Amino acid sequence: MSAVVSAADVRRSRVRLFIVTMLFLVTTVNYADRATLSIAGPALSKELHLDPVAMGWVFSAFGWSYVIAQVPGGWLLDRFGSRVVYAFSIIVWSLFTMMQGWVGFFSAGTAIAVLFGLRFLVGIAEAPSFPANARIVAAWFPGNERGTASAFFNSGQYFATVIFAPLMGWIAHDYGWRFVFFVMGALGIIMGIAWVKTVYGPKEHPGINEAEFDYIREGGALVDLDAPKDERAPDSGPKWDHIRQLLSNRMMLGVYLGQYCINTLTYFFLTWFPVYLVKERGLSILQAGFVATLPALCGFIGGVLGGVISDAILRKTGSLTMARKIPIVGGMLLSMSIIACNYVDGQALVVGFMALAFFGKGIGALGWAVVSDTSPKEAGGVSGGLFNTFGNLSSISTPIVIGYILAATGSFNGALLFVGANALVAAFAYLVVVGKIERVVLKRSS
Repeated sequence: MSAVVSAADVRRSRVRLFIVTMLFLVTTVNYADRATLSIAGPALSKELHLDPVAMGWVFSAFGWSYVIAQVPGGWLLDRFGSRVVYAFSIIVWSLFTMMQGWVGFFSAGTAIAVLFGLRFLVGIAEAPSFPANARIVAAWFPGNERGTASAFFNSGQYFATVIFAPLMGWIAHDYGWRFVFFVMGALGIIMGIAWVKTVYGPKEHPGINEAEFDYIREGGALVDLDAPKDERAPDSGPKWDHIRQLLSNRMMLGVYLGQYCINTLTYFFLTWFPVYLVKERGLSILQAGFVATLPALCGFIGGVLGGVISDAILRKTGSLTMARKIPIVGGMLLSMSIIACNYVDGQALVVGFMALAFFGKGIGALGWAVVSDTSPKEAGGVSGGLFNTFGNLSSISTPIVIGYILAATGSFNGALLFVGANALVAAFAYLVVVGKIERVVLKRSS
């Protein structure tokens, strides 16, 4: 990841780059599966006679279980390791995604209940994914590459829309909304099999050489994070007191608040954005799928750029706090440009402001780098699970709040104000609440 290539670099293997590429690809499929309902939503809601409030609740089904399962998912990661738990997660969530294509065979009331249930199960199955990403980055990357690595895998959420929104829009338009779920579920199962065959920890990977292993270990990578059980300390593993200590840490609470607000933008994009394009701006489902790619592409570019900027600041200043806060605060302030969509009429201007907003959101989406920087070694999975629990409360609140705003006003204007206000609060959280960014050291319970 470093821009400087030394003679030692030439001798080192590059397995860590393959690992982060796999994280990126899995994250892309992960977010594509989350977005299936938003692409299929207009046609599905028409067939099942769902009003905006009902649609908001169905959108939120994923979020309820995803939040509830975060800490248990993190515990599983700390207990059994990232590789096995993540592989199981990918395959199971893909099966539940595929099954959503069959809800149209039920009567309207039953179909809604089954759809809610399947989205709920997808949320449970996906719960370990991002805590696992953070653990794997912490294990495979030295500190001065961690921001770029985290930003790269996290940018998969935007790349998912760039690649899959047009594909899913075309499938829904030409073959019907059911096939969106069938195709994406099958793709996820293939990705899960590829994961099992190719991903290992630093100590077990057959492709890593000694030079790369020494480089990442000396740079601060937690290479023992997923060591075999017989190599771990007898008292290693997550404990309830670790959760208490993390929840009493002001820095972590500020990070949690910031992630909740940042994810409000994410879940607007994953749930209501295609509906906004169809209902408010008069596009067809096929057009909405293609139009959504520009903001997503800008988010992807911003996401990668945010990590590069952050690591460059870290190398120049040596300050982890400045390196993470500057892109996050600046990106969140820029993402407030989403509010400007309320004051323009042309579709090109709307898409332009959305693209600018998601470019800023991408730059500021460094929360998982902060988790890799701050999580205690003995509770990395639980720490990531807590972070994702608070961050993804917005996966519940965002679709429901926007659904009620639409029902009350008949317009998306208030919804965009709500999203922009969350971006402002995220900037405030990192500026005022977080303080110095450093790794949490847990106290041993007596």
